[in-house]
Amino acid sequence: MTTPVPPAQIEVSGQALMALLSAMRLVQDKAVKLLAGHGIAPVDRDAWYPLGAVLASMHTILVQIGPNTMKAVGRHLPDHAPFSSPTDSLEAALRAIDAAYKASHRGTGDIGGYTYTSQGGRTGRMVCDTPYPCQMDEGVIEAVAERFRPKDSFFVHLTHEPQQCRARGGTHCAYTVRW
Repeated sequence: MTTPVPPAQIEVSGQALMALLSAMRLVQDKAVKLLAGHGIAPVDRDAWYPLGAVLASMHTILVQIGPNTMKAVGRHLPDHAPFSSPTDSLEAALRAIDAAYKASHRGTGDIGGYTYTSQGGRTGRMVCDTPYPCQMDEGVIEAVAERFRPKDSFFVHLTHEPQQCRARGGTHCAYTVRW
């Protein structure tokens, strides 16, 4: 797996990096050292950091610590990113992920995004063409879907569609969300 080369002008908010620290709270010293090793030190929620350094950090976490930790980082993002809380539906919440993602980045260049499409009934499809690892996207989508799951739904099920995957050289990852 290779780390994608991001536009050099893009920066990531320190607020979003707080999700990484929160997900790795049991190994906080390791997380801080890992970020510092990529030039991110200290982490300040009001600062902005180069996307390249953030992606390199994410890649290191994925390789050295594992996919479950990367998924946990994604699950913590809605608590730390500027995520609006739509209350009218799960689908509105899934659509809001893209705005939160874009609000956590600044600069010029294409950073991709999250595109949600209803598939009818209690099924939808999320297409992600961000430069971040699949596992992070999965965590974000699951956390938002579970937070806004309708009261009459017992579960949320997320499936990574096998046809496209950025980790295997694809242009995007696609997920089916059922509830």
